[in-house]
Amino acid sequence: MDLQVFWFALVVVLFAGYFFLEGFDYGVGMLYWYLARNDRERRMALNAIGPTWGANEVWLITAGGAIFAAFPNWYATLFSGFYLALVLMLLGLIARGTALEYRSRTGSRRWRAVWDWAITLGSFIPAFLWGVALADLLHGVPIDASMNVTGGLLALLHPYAILGGVTVVLAFLAHGAHFLALKTDGDLRQRARAAARVAGRLSLVAVAAFLAWTAALPQVGNLAATLALAALVLALLVMAARRQGSASGELGAFLTYGIAVALLPVTMFTALFPRVMVSSLDPAWSLTIFNASSSDYTLKVMSIVALTLVPFILGYQAWAYWIFRRRITTSSHLEY
Repeated sequence: MDLQVFWFALVVVLFAGYFFLEGFDYGVGMLYWYLARNDRERRMALNAIGPTWGANEVWLITAGGAIFAAFPNWYATLFSGFYLALVLMLLGLIARGTALEYRSRTGSRRWRAVWDWAITLGSFIPAFLWGVALADLLHGVPIDASMNVTGGLLALLHPYAILGGVTVVLAFLAHGAHFLALKTDGDLRQRARAAARVAGRLSLVAVAAFLAWTAALPQVGNLAATLALAALVLALLVMAARRQGSASGELGAFLTYGIAVALLPVTMFTALFPRVMVSSLDPAWSLTIFNASSSDYTLKVMSIVALTLVPFILGYQAWAYWIFRRRITTSSHLEY
């Protein structure tokens, strides 16, 4: 039981790290077409995430691998039931990653416009679908006694799930705006600060509505802990909005808002625990960390490997962010 709880907690941590790190990448991708007014500013925005966006996506790959190895029944049910949604997400990620590499291969405006749209849509689609997925895990999907999802894509799209998708999109937009305000200079920085204020207010309303609806669901477990985390998320969003008012508060605003974004999946998984997917057909058919997990031996071996290697990975990524910590200035970028 201890190993199952440990691996559930580790999966939650991986998703929290993914939301924090990849959240501002998605936000920059969705915003930069609007905030950047010329090729130089677009290049600045892309270079702000350029050195680290690939490493940030590793958190998602690691989370998927952890679910596959530690909770194979959860992995099988999730990836089969959400198959079409995951394909759409994968296509968005492919389009975004390809665009980041190919956008500047030529100077053609049409060529760059196509890839710019690919970056924007490739950032929006995964952000929206992650919100839908988190909402569906708790709200419930039609899982039968054999752990098979019997519904299609339309079964995943209901008002609560759509609100979850909109909430995550707005949260990532504000997170990306905070990051651009922290990492860029000149007019782009000022526009990013203004966008952070607007998106921050909108996301505060959306997050408050989504968490209030979440707390009212009968499927919620651990209500006291869920409410405490929800209150903490809202408090952090308010603190981030206050810190964004001055240039000296940009780092604090970014970190405060990022922690709030990271706590969104933590709140949802806390409401789920010890379940990992709720069945809308029969609560007894819900997947839990116990009926979805691997054997104890497998979990023991994986724990040794994880405790040995994860600190090195975290250290390397922290070092990479330290190396590329400097602000990107207008004078250092030519139009290309």
